Amino acid sequence: MNSRKRLLAVTVGGALAATMAVVGQSATAAPSDSEPTMGKAFSDAAEEFDVPRDLLVSVGYAETHLDGHKGEPSQDNGFGVMHLVDNPERQTLDQAAKLTDESVADLKKNDAANIRGGAAVLRAFADKAGLKAADRERIEAWYPAVAAYGGADSASLKRLYADAAYDFVKKGLPAKAKVDMSGQKVTPERGKLADAKAPGVGTKSEDYPPAIWNPANAANYNTGRDAAISQVVVHVTQGAYAGTISWFQNPEAQVSAHYVVRSSDGEITQMVRDADTAWHARGGNASAIGIEHEGFVDDPSWFTDAMYRASGALTKHLCDKHGIPKDRAHIVGHNEVPGNDHTDPGPNWNWDTYMGYVNG
Repeated sequence: MNSRKRLLAVTVGGALAATMAVVGQSATAAPSDSEPTMGKAFSDAAEEFDVPRDLLVSVGYAETHLDGHKGEPSQDNGFGVMHLVDNPERQTLDQAAKLTDESVADLKKNDAANIRGGAAVLRAFADKAGLKAADRERIEAWYPAVAAYGGADSASLKRLYADAAYDFVKKGLPAKAKVDMSGQKVTPERGKLADAKAPGVGTKSEDYPPAIWNPANAANYNTGRDAAISQVVVHVTQGAYAGTISWFQNPEAQVSAHYVVRSSDGEITQMVRDADTAWHARGGNASAIGIEHEGFVDDPSWFTDAMYRASGALTKHLCDKHGIPKDRAHIVGHNEVPGNDHTDPGPNWNWDTYMGYVNG
């Protein structure tokens, strides 16, 4: 991700990928005697806090693909499988510590503690939304709590986040996920968010018509450019799609990119016009167009064919439009821009596949 300030992004995000109707639960690695399997951790936390187990897993998968990233923070300073956040805008990590008596250190690094913390926070949002015991038995009724868990300010982003999670409930988790779950039929009760703009519905981009136009806050980019456009920079968000969009709209972020691409289906949101200078690559900002890709550098499961195809088509369009050669000297990773200390898109990014779509 960025450069200009590393205030991280908000994962309202994001982005999210699959769900459930319990087929069983299995972890990918054998646990120690003192640590439960991830599936059991979800089941135990769901029972303790009276949260639908499938929904809890769905939210976790949507946030992180159930990867705690060894306690390392996301772009918006979120931690663990359930992405408990500690930044100026959201303090779900501290909230979880108070609700569970787990230490902040354990909540950051221990999967079971983190899952328990996520369940406690989700239940707190349900209580705030007024869910009674009978409501909590119905997975459909949890929609407002899930929307609140994402942390977005706008109704449309709240819906984007919650709809993504419920899509995973419907579809189930991929076969390689750390917890086994199949999908189930569910009709979420959106309540006040029913009238919010649905994901994928919005003003179309003038620079790239297949994209949605959802502008970043004006405090996070410069109007105009000091140099001709000559490069496309590939980034990975280190977080979820909806969270990244939300963060770029936060004036505290001091960071942005021109485009954000969703993992699950390749949906693209443009946030800064091509003619303006997004803050994404330090010294490369003046002459580059930045494209953020939902996911985490160390987890290849985010880099779907749908994402590669959509981003490749976008980059092809940008190169044709702005006269940029379609080669690796002009289509580069964030890590390849001089003066940057970032590692994205990282070793799991398949440049051969990507450039094949750019040149296809």
